[in-house]
Amino acid sequence: MFDFGRPDEEAATGLNNKINRQPLGITTMAEKIVLNGLTKKFGPILAVDNISLSVATGEVLGFLGPNGAGKSTTMRMLTGFIEPTSGTAEVCGLDVTRHPVEIKRRIGYLPEGAPTYGDMTPESYLGFIAEIRGFNGPEIRRRIEAVTEKVDIGSVLRQPIDTLSKGFKRRVGLAQAMLHDPEILIMDEPTDGLDPNQKHQVRKLIREMSADRAIIISTHILEEVEAVCSRAVIIAHGRLLADSTPEELLSRAPDHNAVMITVDTNKSDAVKKTLEGLDAVKNTRSEKTANGATRLVIRPKKGKLIADDVSQLLRSKNIPVQEMFVERGSLDDVFRKITKDGKSAGGGTNA
Repeated sequence: MFDFGRPDEEAATGLNNKINRQPLGITTMAEKIVLNGLTKKFGPILAVDNISLSVATGEVLGFLGPNGAGKSTTMRMLTGFIEPTSGTAEVCGLDVTRHPVEIKRRIGYLPEGAPTYGDMTPESYLGFIAEIRGFNGPEIRRRIEAVTEKVDIGSVLRQPIDTLSKGFKRRVGLAQAMLHDPEILIMDEPTDGLDPNQKHQVRKLIREMSADRAIIISTHILEEVEAVCSRAVIIAHGRLLADSTPEELLSRAPDHNAVMITVDTNKSDAVKKTLEGLDAVKNTRSEKTANGATRLVIRPKKGKLIADDVSQLLRSKNIPVQEMFVERGSLDDVFRKITKDGKSAGGGTNA
């Protein structure tokens, strides 16, 4: 157990501000991560196929793909744990194969499962990580206290890690990734196992840290992409299929900007026919609701907004509706379509 006494208040405050504001490292370049034609083969298996992308300071990139898509392999090449077969990966202008140690100083990495030493306490584990990172004495204590407050693990700091819940273990893993105040954070499922309040807290922390860092999040939780990511890439079978903002991806959902209305089932066919007469309407479909009414899904033609037109038509025809709303669409639908089709979907690199 590490017990370093009370910190100097000014020094501790300075470290907290530093974690909030000032990354370590000497580079000021906007693009912190650049992948160019990155490829990895394991014998006859092509795990990563010619991926090119960049991530700049201030960006939170959601890294999405089905199981076996090549996400973990890409992240391991980026962090220097495995070498690419061809292509390059640069971090802060340094090639990962030529400067692996220096790159590891620049990166904070939260791998899948957040592996730790179960017989250690969070305090002793973070102290161990701090020593490996080259810190000593009061600096270790200050850094532990700063990240402990950030991820809210103070209540379990001296409890064996093996006895912690999955959520607390995940936060201990996040603390070790942040401990050295890296320029780049790469996190695999950072909110896995957290309850809704803890997810909100970690997502807020990620957004705050992104101001002066480049962050990559690999996740299966598409809600998380909407909550914290400024960009999202989708890969499948090792190929990059899409690279867009979450809003741009949502615009590709089949029901994006569709108008939903619920009407009496006896009148639904007539209402449907009337609505299909609008110039901006692509098509409509009917769905039965739990209370026996009918919901009409009115899809617009590409790039059209039809809510006002639908509302005006309903009023002019005195058609009563039980509810009416505009559907944003679902990233799940977009994800399934892109990964199923296996084709580049606008804004991405066709790898």
